Amino acid sequence: MLSQGAIMLDPEAGLPSDHYHSRTQRARQVTLVGTENLAAIASFLGRDAVGPEQLRRNILVSGVNLLALKNRRIRVGAAVLEVTGECQPCSRMEEILGPGGYNAVRGHGGVTARILVGGTVQSGDPVQRIDDGD
Repeated sequence: MLSQGAIMLDPEAGLPSDHYHSRTQRARQVTLVGTENLAAIASFLGRDAVGPEQLRRNILVSGVNLLALKNRRIRVGAAVLEVTGECQPCSRMEEILGPGGYNAVRGHGGVTARILVGGTVQSGDPVQRIDDGD
């Protein structure tokens, strides 16, 4: 995984270079994780840091309670997403993060989202909840 300053989100195809690109199951087109979640995972593992690429997450955010946004629409940059669920850890977390990796990620893996309106997301773009009627 490579960190990018900007990426185009497409409602039909997802993220151009993502593992889930062009899959028919659109509920998991994008994954988001918070810097606070990564800090909690690192703390549990006794590490200085854990990166979003280790969890294979697409968008890193800060200061947002992602789990509270389930079934809500959010704007990130020019794109509009619908948060579809919690991103559960997979068995590879033990391999990637070492012993205890799976448990460290439980409850801190971020969320999955569907792309409703495509657009460019750039580093530093805020996450804004879209209330009903907006």
